[in-house]
Amino acid sequence: MPSSRTGRPPVQRAARRPVAAATPRENPVRTAVTRARRAWDRPLTAYYLILGGSLLITVLGLVMVYSASQITALQMSLPGSYFFRKQLLAAGIGAVLLFAASRMPVKLHRALAYPILAGAVFLMALVQVPGIGVAVNGNQNWIALGGSFQLQPSEFGKLALVLWGADLLARKQDRRLLAQWKHMLVPLVPAAFMLLGLIMLGGDMGTAIILTAILFGLLWLAGAPTRLFAGVLAVAALLGALLIGTSENRMARLACLGATEPQTGPVDCWQAVHGIYALASGGIFGSGLGAGVEKWGQLPEAHTDFIFAVTGEELGLAGTLSVLALFAALGYAGIRVAGRTEDPFVRYAAGGVTTWITAQAVINMGAVLGLLPIAGVPLPLFSYGGSALLPTMFAIGLLIAFAREDPAARMALAMRQPRFGKKRVRGSKGPRRWNTMRRRAPGVRSSGER
Repeated sequence: MPSSRTGRPPVQRAARRPVAAATPRENPVRTAVTRARRAWDRPLTAYYLILGGSLLITVLGLVMVYSASQITALQMSLPGSYFFRKQLLAAGIGAVLLFAASRMPVKLHRALAYPILAGAVFLMALVQVPGIGVAVNGNQNWIALGGSFQLQPSEFGKLALVLWGADLLARKQDRRLLAQWKHMLVPLVPAAFMLLGLIMLGGDMGTAIILTAILFGLLWLAGAPTRLFAGVLAVAALLGALLIGTSENRMARLACLGATEPQTGPVDCWQAVHGIYALASGGIFGSGLGAGVEKWGQLPEAHTDFIFAVTGEELGLAGTLSVLALFAALGYAGIRVAGRTEDPFVRYAAGGVTTWITAQAVINMGAVLGLLPIAGVPLPLFSYGGSALLPTMFAIGLLIAFAREDPAARMALAMRQPRFGKKRVRGSKGPRRWNTMRRRAPGVRSSGER
């Protein structure tokens, strides 16, 4: 071995390893977008959006009902939590209806279509009987149940039209009859006009607009031709213009669009203008929960039709955008359920419920913002009113049941296993753990073996 100059053997150095090429850094924005797309494409996305979105809207609505109704209750010599307790009771009953509807099979939903329609028609006709029907704010659409409890049957008419119309169109599609315009319109349109007539006898045009939107949604999903759809829309617009033109109250509401002063000529736009005042004074984050001032007698119907204005005043732009985002997520999930199913009844019913909730939310928020006339319809799942909350929560249960019926979602739900707890095996004395998502090798080895 050759020696170095110092007489010591040369040191053998290890060969240098090739330097690996530096991997390019991933774009965090692109990574986030990819993960978001994967999350949206999961089978249970619609299920969780419907369940979580409706729950958040209902809970936030209970909080805002308590905040917006205290002054009104005290002015009526009632306890401050009077309206909140009634809304909480309705939410509890609605939760039972939601759970029952979410667990019902589709066949049972279809079987309930005709009984619900018959019951809704009977109650809506009973409203016009003297001594039974009750007029509220000039509209006779209520039935007194005793004490302070009242029922508005027209709210159940929306659910009846969705279920019955979906079952009717699904049966006609199975028989391949929807290609003929007569079968597409009859008897769906005459039955819808019968419900609209019963509602307009009481003067509630806001609910009639929602029912018309449901009818158009069902016709659109059924594949109505453009000419037929435009014809029905023209007839509805003509009737609406006639009903608005013959009513001074409705013309006054139409004249308040874009009003910035309470008194614009002969028309008093007090409610519309103070709704804008409430939104404008809220700022970005609001004045604080319970600290709004417009509900102190300035803003009529603060806990019902104009609860969105109180939300804007107390929670600010952040609160109103949060409510808007929750309704947008709920609408997206409903459209997704209707678009991914192969069952025609599920498609029509999910589309009808989605049209109902989104159209009513848009009309309510548009009226508060001054973009649409005040129609007197509540914000779904949010405003005070048990008659509106109960059928809406049942309809949400329908969407949850339809989301669970998707084959991919059903498989994903079946694969879920509890993560915690213990369970005793049959025939064995010792407990064993629940199966978890982590699977172990069949042979258990010591920590030192490989």
